[in-house]
Amino acid sequence: MRSPKIILENLQKHSKEENYKYERLYRNLYNEDFYLQALQNIYANKGAMTPGIDGLTLDGYGKERVERIIHAVKDHSYQPNPVRRQYIKKKNGKMRPLGISSSDDKLVEEVIKMILESIYEPTFSNYSHGFRPGRSCHTALLQLQQNFTGVKWFVEGDIKSYFDTIDHHSLINILRRRIKDEAFIELIWKFLKAGYMENWEYNATFSGIAQGSGISPILANIYLNEFDRFMEGYKKGFDKGTGRKRNNEYSRKQSYRQRCKAKIRKEWDGYSDTEKQEAVRRLAELKRGFQKIPMGDPMDTGYKRIQYVRYADDCAPRRRVQVA
Repeated sequence: MRSPKIILENLQKHSKEENYKYERLYRNLYNEDFYLQALQNIYANKGAMTPGIDGLTLDGYGKERVERIIHAVKDHSYQPNPVRRQYIKKKNGKMRPLGISSSDDKLVEEVIKMILESIYEPTFSNYSHGFRPGRSCHTALLQLQQNFTGVKWFVEGDIKSYFDTIDHHSLINILRRRIKDEAFIELIWKFLKAGYMENWEYNATFSGIAQGSGISPILANIYLNEFDRFMEGYKKGFDKGTGRKRNNEYSRKQSYRQRCKAKIRKEWDGYSDTEKQEAVRRLAELKRGFQKIPMGDPMDTGYKRIQYVRYADDCAPRRRVQVA
């Protein structure tokens, strides 16, 4: 069988072809090498050895285990276990629910994640930073530092219980735009509908993705990428003009300082030492005076900008009102 690296690279080559449909993705789950790669990826995570409801970990990984998974995948009898729900405390004191997948499910989820990332990651918005390779809260803050200068309105958005409220049908419809492989779609459906165990009681899932599961980050980004694209289109329609008109008060004070500077330079040789010191002090005072004023006209209706950044389900559209 082909190397997972080659397969994923081939998938990525077609990622930016909007009309390209991915077929025969499901057969990649027959490839033993994918599960070996999945194991290597998972072991890098802190929670890799946390057991799900089966009480098992990824210790004892072997050929027989993989063959059993592949056999179930081939005859479509593979059924993910419900995730084990546990809670962790957030900074605000509230509790965040996490879903811990069973050991076999972790491997299958990681293979699905690798395939989906190859297809979708190159198409994601540059405004998105959460749960993506090479991106983090630090890259989101860097974008804020570079682009969010001179703003008037800050609008912060946080989707309440985002992972628990994702609509399954909408998510599947988004996936079907690029993926023409119902067996692969059906497997994702099984993970979405697997449910969760809390206090040894089974709970069905009619919406949402188990936060903490292997496929939740990529599916969450695929879903919210629709919002990112909407904001990109909104920005194109909102932005206006190439630059602000010069602020009249700024121009007036700057011009006055230039005239004073020219006069002082012309008369400089005739000044006493005290007069020279006073002239320098005066010019510095005049410079500080116009530098406190925006260079661009803050009321210029011919210029406006909106900036946007998203980290996971937190976003911040902001309106720029000055450029200097």
